[in-house]
Amino acid sequence: MADIKRSSTAVWTGDLPGGEGTMSTASAVLKDEEYTFATRFKNAPGTNPEELIAAAHAGCYSMAFANVLAKKGYRVEGIETTATIHLSPQDGGFAITKSALEVRGRVPDIDDETFRRLAEEADGACPVSNLLRPGLEIELEAMLA
Repeated sequence: MADIKRSSTAVWTGDLPGGEGTMSTASAVLKDEEYTFATRFKNAPGTNPEELIAAAHAGCYSMAFANVLAKKGYRVEGIETTATIHLSPQDGGFAITKSALEVRGRVPDIDDETFRRLAEEADGACPVSNLLRPGLEIELEAMLA
């Protein structure tokens, strides 16, 4: 299989506190979605890069976990993952310091311990986790629904 390529475009005008930008994806899921200093640092309505990283991490992890479970012979009724990205002040700027994953699963005929062990295994099978892991703490909480 050839490499799969995905692209997005961000445009920013102005300085950091007073500027504004837009983000678009090639798929047009996002099309000129506005973002500003306030949407990123002051919880104003709108999106921001960290929210998009969290969405990517949650989506990737859910797929990886479902795949690990299926390969072990479990029937997956549902996986719901919430990823929370932590953006912290650091060295006069900001740094993403942690991604906290909280996963709930509906998987018949599996015990809590096995579910948690396979949840950890899935973290290693998630390309987004593997991208983030070298400089980032990944926290994982897994529970059956």
